[in-house]
Amino acid sequence: MKTSDSDVSIHLENASPKQPLQDSSGDEDSRLVSPQDPRNWPLWKKNAQILMVAFHSMMGTFMAAGIIPAYDKFAEEYGVTVPDASYLTSFQILLLGLSPLIWNPVTAAYGRYNVSLLSVLGSMACNIGGARCTSYGAQMATRVLTAFLISPPIGNGSGVITQLCEPEKRAQKLGWWTLMTTIGTPAGPFFMGFVTKHIGVQWIFWIFAIINFCQFLLYLVIGDETIYNPDTERDNSKAFSKLIPRRISSRHLGLQDFIAPFALAQYPRILIATCAHAITFCYANIAIIVEMPIAFGEKFHFDAQQIGLQFIAIIIGCVLGEQVSGPMSDWFLQRVQQKRGHSYPADRLWLSYIAFATIIPGLLTWGFQLQNARSWNVTPCVGAAIASFGNQMQTTILTTFAVESKKERAAEVGIFINICRQIYGFIGPFYFPDMFAALGLGGAAGVMVAIIGGCALFPIIAIQFVATRADSQPLGRIIRA
Repeated sequence: MKTSDSDVSIHLENASPKQPLQDSSGDEDSRLVSPQDPRNWPLWKKNAQILMVAFHSMMGTFMAAGIIPAYDKFAEEYGVTVPDASYLTSFQILLLGLSPLIWNPVTAAYGRYNVSLLSVLGSMACNIGGARCTSYGAQMATRVLTAFLISPPIGNGSGVITQLCEPEKRAQKLGWWTLMTTIGTPAGPFFMGFVTKHIGVQWIFWIFAIINFCQFLLYLVIGDETIYNPDTERDNSKAFSKLIPRRISSRHLGLQDFIAPFALAQYPRILIATCAHAITFCYANIAIIVEMPIAFGEKFHFDAQQIGLQFIAIIIGCVLGEQVSGPMSDWFLQRVQQKRGHSYPADRLWLSYIAFATIIPGLLTWGFQLQNARSWNVTPCVGAAIASFGNQMQTTILTTFAVESKKERAAEVGIFINICRQIYGFIGPFYFPDMFAALGLGGAAGVMVAIIGGCALFPIIAIQFVATRADSQPLGRIIRA
């Protein structure tokens, strides 16, 4: 059976530079014929696991941003200011970044499947609690717990996809995951704007809980464990055997398991791609989404439903960007292989320039057109859609480049990217209002574009040049410096 590098039987979530976990059986043939090995699953089952982990990741950002249209209602009900109400989202953003550090070693020891079941059930309970809260402190507690519990696939999604996909389809499937994670941010306010206006704030949380319950049923029906260890194969003859938690690794958890993703900062390719992605995502996605309710609410006196409708532009931009980035990236790499006989991960970065070429004019259009508008018109939304198109392209391309630069630690790469993106994004809302007030929407957009150009685009150009030269050398092809 022909296998690729992505098919090596290794517990990707548990891999570390000190002690990567390998299959201990030593019998390659017995592993290859096992029906429990995810590599031997039918295509529909592999795609089902990828789609479920992608949707699970989306729900983290969907629920964090879904309460944005209700800030005014929260402020009135809990007796706080609107900026205070916005912290209900800000702290969820932070937890979505940090929590996978804890979940990653736990999933390596006990498996992704059981952790996913716990995740959706725990999130459902917290959302039911959110619907019954009567104080700001209690609501903050439910939001923090929800973010912690729903976060596992935001970190380990890249590991699932790298294990289940061949290299020629990896960017496309990683694109599913990154698109769903990204699109959750605008989709939450879009749908919950209607809910807030027509049936009340509490129903935001009831709908979240219903979605979590549906996720639980899906995991029961078609979900399965994607980490394979032949030494801990379960007995499928017993009913509900996969629901029984069990250790799938004999390795004991230690501090190094929880901080291992930070060790990836020593690799320039991963560090630069991650920082460039975090900076660009913050200004081309989070800044627009956070400012949208304030700008449109104050400038045009929009209600929650009308504000939610503005997020259609971001959703359209993200979806179109993913249709281009994932398939085009894989197609481009195949063409390079046909022409040159081989390809390098850095070859994908050529397409990132298309992303930056759309992000910059999109942000400027959004900022200046919104600042100069005397009444509502569609041009700021067009700018937001163009920026979102480029943002989704850079998300998929830079994530795939980082993962392929260290495939054996794919899950940790996903966690490292998520940590940097969420922490940088968490800081943004604390200075965004002052920046927009002092510089105006147009001036702030210009500053954000300058930061993206200097701190994201230029380093990507530099790392592509260095990585391509290093990989083209015989020694570089061996050690992948």
